Amino acid sequence: MKNASATIKRIMPKSKLFFDSSALFAGVISPAGAARALLVLAESRHLEIVVSEQVIAETESALARKAPQTLLDYRQALRSTNLTIIRNPLPADVKQHLNLIVHLPDVSIVLAAMQAQVDFLVTLNRRHFMDDPQVAIRAQLRIGTPGDALKWWREQI
Repeated sequence: MKNASATIKRIMPKSKLFFDSSALFAGVISPAGAARALLVLAESRHLEIVVSEQVIAETESALARKAPQTLLDYRQALRSTNLTIIRNPLPADVKQHLNLIVHLPDVSIVLAAMQAQVDFLVTLNRRHFMDDPQVAIRAQLRIGTPGDALKWWREQI
């Protein structure tokens, strides 16, 4: 029975999560919590975390302003979790998808997650991403908090 379980885990595709800057910030700044747990799972290669160049820039800027002492931890997390960093969507593509989400600066985040074909978009920004359930429907993405993503991931294994 143990061998069957190992075989199932080997053939099960690795879950792919897209972190926005709020989730990445929380994972770096907090010593505990679901965002940190997801980073630890990525570090142990149990799942994959994808971010866009925009997320990297926004997170580094926020950390520099709010918690500059964590910048080294942030850079180490980027290396150790083996994050996949994708290019930002092209402006022409963003312009074609303005209907995805009301908050225009987040269109490129949703579009990047869609283009990366992730299983889950992880955010702490309820107001822009989760309070409008149509965002998930239009983007055809699961969208939720780090806690939601962790619960979803556990259900997958």
